[in-house]
Amino acid sequence: MRARKINDRVSLAGAVDWNRRLFDSLIPLPEGTSYNAYIVRGSEATALIDTADPAMASILKSQLEEVDRIDYVISQHAEQDHAGALPDVLALYPEAVVICSVKAKDMLIDHLHLPASRVRTVADGETLSLGDCSLTFVYTPWVHWPETMCTYLPEDRILFSCDFFGSHLATSRMYAGEDPHVCEAAKRYYAEIMMPFRKIVKNNVAKVQKLDCALIAPSHGPIYDKPRMIIDAYVSWLSDAVANKVVIPYISMHGSTEIMVNHLIDSLAHKGIEVQLFDLTVTDIGALAMALVDAATIVIGTPTVHFGPHPNVFAATHLANSLKPKVRYAAIIGSYGWGTQAVEQLSALIPNLKVEVLDSVMCKGLPRKEDFEALDRLAEKIHEKHAALS
Repeated sequence: MRARKINDRVSLAGAVDWNRRLFDSLIPLPEGTSYNAYIVRGSEATALIDTADPAMASILKSQLEEVDRIDYVISQHAEQDHAGALPDVLALYPEAVVICSVKAKDMLIDHLHLPASRVRTVADGETLSLGDCSLTFVYTPWVHWPETMCTYLPEDRILFSCDFFGSHLATSRMYAGEDPHVCEAAKRYYAEIMMPFRKIVKNNVAKVQKLDCALIAPSHGPIYDKPRMIIDAYVSWLSDAVANKVVIPYISMHGSTEIMVNHLIDSLAHKGIEVQLFDLTVTDIGALAMALVDAATIVIGTPTVHFGPHPNVFAATHLANSLKPKVRYAAIIGSYGWGTQAVEQLSALIPNLKVEVLDSVMCKGLPRKEDFEALDRLAEKIHEKHAALS
């Protein structure tokens, strides 16, 4: 895809990766992604903001064929999907200087072996003149690496936000408009990489809210031509408010745990509580992460494998702990054959979740009447806790 004009001095370049289905060998990409770069032409100098993933370097290079000179390459983030094509760009433009945050310089040298002489650091709030326009650099640490920053073009009121406000979404459309599908993709993106740093991200949202933005141009996904949509969404996701919702990731090996899960769902639904269920044999972990963004409670369902939780449940619980969602309550249910330490082992996996652990319900073999009664008591306790939140 050729570079596309945003206005008389700014163009969208980079590449749409239609077929990529896994990121970092971890994160599912059900709708692909994009690696956005932006060309800003001033009267005296030209800047390229970010580059592209190394696999897409040839596309970016073809888009730059008509750009005679690049004076500055703004590297907002050192991760390869943003900075991976930097060596190619520097080879094309021997006079170009890389501009980055103080913490990014060593990262770029370590990850890409850039010559230190071609890397110049800028301070938070520093401005770079391109002649008739300027770029102001806004440090946004831990969105989602320690060195990340945004770039603001005040003359056109454009915030180039890097990963901040991004979405893994391959599309030919340039602008998000008010499409809720784009916001849903952004929520998935937030859940997967921003949520672990929620408190710091909240501070960074407050920082960029002070800027007058007509456009927010992220490095993944479409450009926000109605920035209020994504700003308001982030404010909601980052708030302490939780929904009347229970998320249940589970595995059932021989049916006993599934019987318990279904009974609990029925009991919760009759109390007006929304439930989102995830069978971990087939679950997209991104969908699970997204469900955890605003859930009040997580209930983990597991059979016992050699005294401990099922390995898939172990992994999902570890993931939830790493993502640090704002859930308030947790419970564990499941079954075992002759003995179990699943509750103790799973409880030890969630030190980052500042939750109140409610009752655990573990049954031997198929659940009996008393097990169903215990699940009903758990549902009632969850109902009481959720009612107290509203």
